[in-house]
Amino acid sequence: MRFRHYKGGVYEVVCEATLEADHTAVVVYRGQDGKTWVRPRDAFYGSVDVDGARVPRFTPVAAA
Repeated sequence: MRFRHYKGGVYEVVCEATLEADHTAVVVYRGQDGKTWVRPRDAFYGSVDVDGARVPRFTPVAAA
């Protein structure tokens, strides 16, 4: 599934996983540049403050 970051980039979720050290749920995702990233699940699906408004960090992109 593809998501758009609030700053504009589009990312493909590779999988959800569990961090071995402390069992934190994480999301593994890849950018259009091929870089692979990992972020705690709560942060990936959470919100951020932008210009005084609360917006989702990542928003699903509808399939074409």
